[in-house]
Amino acid sequence: MLKRYTLHSLFCVFSWSSFYSTTLFAQTFKINGTVKGSSQKPLEGAVVSLVTAKDSAFVKAAVTETDGQFEFIGIKSSVYLLMVNHLGYQKSLSTPFEVDKTDVNWPTIVLQEANKNLAEVTVKGKKPFVETKIDRTVVNVDALISNAGTNALEVLEKSPGVAVDQNGGIRLKGKSGVVVFVDDKPTYLSADDLANYLKSLPAGSVETIEIMPNPPAKYDAAGNAGVINIRLKKNVLRGFNGGLSLSYGQGVYRRTNNSLNFNYRVNQFNFFSSLSVNQNNSYQDLTIWRRYYDAAGKFNSAFTQNSYIQRNNGGNSVKAGFDYYASKKSTFGLVLNGFYNPSSNTVTNKAQVLDAKNEVTSFVEALSPTDRIWKNGSINLNFAHKFDSTGKELSTNIDYIHYQSTSDQTLTNTILDAKNQFVSRSILVSYLPTTIDIGTAKVDYVHPTSDGGRFETGVKTSIIGTGNIADFFDILDGKPSPNYEFTNNFNYNENINASYVNYSRNWKQWSLQAGLRFENTIIKGHQLGNKQTKDSTFTRKYNSFFPTLYLQYRLDSTNTHQMGFSFGRRIDRPNYQDMNPFSYPLDRFTYYGGNPFLQPTFSYNFELSHTFKNKITTTLQYSIAKNVISETNEQRGTIYYSRPGNFGQRISYGISVNGSFQLAKWWTLNVYTEYINNGFKATLYGQRLDDSRFYWAVIPTNQIQINGSWSAELASSYQSTFLLGQLLIYPIGSVRAGVAKKILKNQGALKLNVSDIFYTNQIKGDIRNIANASANWFSYLDSRVVTLSFSYRFNKGKTLNLRQTGGSENEKSRVRS
Repeated sequence: MLKRYTLHSLFCVFSWSSFYSTTLFAQTFKINGTVKGSSQKPLEGAVVSLVTAKDSAFVKAAVTETDGQFEFIGIKSSVYLLMVNHLGYQKSLSTPFEVDKTDVNWPTIVLQEANKNLAEVTVKGKKPFVETKIDRTVVNVDALISNAGTNALEVLEKSPGVAVDQNGGIRLKGKSGVVVFVDDKPTYLSADDLANYLKSLPAGSVETIEIMPNPPAKYDAAGNAGVINIRLKKNVLRGFNGGLSLSYGQGVYRRTNNSLNFNYRVNQFNFFSSLSVNQNNSYQDLTIWRRYYDAAGKFNSAFTQNSYIQRNNGGNSVKAGFDYYASKKSTFGLVLNGFYNPSSNTVTNKAQVLDAKNEVTSFVEALSPTDRIWKNGSINLNFAHKFDSTGKELSTNIDYIHYQSTSDQTLTNTILDAKNQFVSRSILVSYLPTTIDIGTAKVDYVHPTSDGGRFETGVKTSIIGTGNIADFFDILDGKPSPNYEFTNNFNYNENINASYVNYSRNWKQWSLQAGLRFENTIIKGHQLGNKQTKDSTFTRKYNSFFPTLYLQYRLDSTNTHQMGFSFGRRIDRPNYQDMNPFSYPLDRFTYYGGNPFLQPTFSYNFELSHTFKNKITTTLQYSIAKNVISETNEQRGTIYYSRPGNFGQRISYGISVNGSFQLAKWWTLNVYTEYINNGFKATLYGQRLDDSRFYWAVIPTNQIQINGSWSAELASSYQSTFLLGQLLIYPIGSVRAGVAKKILKNQGALKLNVSDIFYTNQIKGDIRNIANASANWFSYLDSRVVTLSFSYRFNKGKTLNLRQTGGSENEKSRVRS
């Protein structure tokens, strides 16, 4: 019934748009022309901007082809100006002209070469920190000084509506289940591995962050909280161009993030590459308290543990590729990516066990060093063909990605009596190799329509195979003996086939985008047995439709007031390894396990927004999700089990405001705030959970322009008590500041910033709804860091057209090792 209703609704949307486009809304027109140099040769790469004559408001931009031609389609009746820019030439500004009854064929525009003897002209312009579009919010990373010398994960923490916990888990507007993309390609990583990868990605290599609570149908339907797409920088000029970023940060431990990228365009080839070398060292000082009760609720014992976790994470990544422009309409591309991330973590635990009188009965000391290597290699082949100047385009992407991880861990537990006398010692060693192979292929087609609309459609298939081996050994009398309680071997295979259609169009006051995506999922899991456990397998198949709808209405001709509405259905599939039924120990008292019975999460998300003068956006949101996948916790005797589980229902609703205020010529204030209620209903291990809570979060950012070369930033963040399933997280906040100086004729910059100045970004909370037990924790993090960074960009050449590559759009976000 739901599928039939969804199809009928989408059909009505398309019928509605087609009917009104031909009857009630204004006709649209086309503007085309040619740009040449003073030698009368066509100029490729000139930027042609269409602005309104009344107030110079930006409408559209186009980049000239190799023959110097440009074209605008879907233009409404009004009076406009054409502004043309090209490196090495003087800017051209046309006289006002009216678009009314026919298309406009503009006379040839001839640009005059810039006078090299004139004094250098400095063009001052600054991108806003946040831009709002019909289907996404765009964060310009370089707009914040405090992003210099940091990494991509730290940049995400400063983005509006995004929260990152101490384990790297990402939430968007209070909801977990976010899928992270890099250059329109999913990262295929679990929360821990994604956090480590983003820490190895320097902020200096990130151009923008696109936040999409309801992504368009072109994107995979995964991620019930939405999609965050990180776009990396790519030089867009002819000749040899590039950028260098170096930084050193000092907290309790040191960290450094360095990157180099370059682009070289010669004849029909465009070569590009980037390299990053990073080291992020940190610590976590974690204290856990657990109390145990009998069936009558009477306290009978307790456990406290302090864990000092020292993390040394290296990150080395490389990207290389080229585009071959076979003609002005056809382009072939090859992109190679890879990273090599070694890490070593050492956990030192000291615990004590207490009886019903709160007297110590024993001490436990544990040492757990882990050495891990996490590496990746991928190849992307892509092709794009433009059929004509109207924008009809066919693109194909084929991706192959291989992940490999090896982890060696030793867990040594020493038990002492109440008088600190030695009782016993156990040693457990493990070897945990993981391989993941992912192949994807997709085809997309874009077809602009004669009435100014845009039709998109495409198909995609992905095939994933994972292999996970866990070999555990007890060291007895100096010799290894297999431990069959933890040893396991789990293989997982998945095939997802998808297709989509999407239509968008702008009218005088309305904008519409509507889409429908279909996905077919087939999964198979095989848990190989050992001497104590039999083989087990499972197979699942399901088909789903995912509609999306965006509406925007401009209440006046000056765009002072705009209303927006969006709706989308999403899915959140389990991480590949989360369905591995075996458990493994984090320490003597805590085990982590998988869950082969996990079901996918389905959610419905609604947003209603109002934008004032493109500066203040107020959004009402409502979301309902079934079978939410989240961490669950269970106590069995003295062992605490953590594993993923399904919460029956999560309802989230609230309001958010994102605003930019020019308080003075030199002072800009950006503020994001949200007030949201999260409610959960579930039965976990016999315990009923039915709770909801409002929380408030606010992030004010002050940007100060001291003079032409000096600027500064002062920002803070605060979040009140937050409910996340069984977890209740207490208020947390921080303050950061930075200063920047342009150098080397404005091509370079020095930046100094300090994060968490007052050392308040420390997390604590309770774990609730555990049978016969209660638990809470407090964690100190290496959050106060002073960072000095240097960046430099060089370029010589002419502007190139950019083209998106990458066909894998979901699978990376679910890798777990």
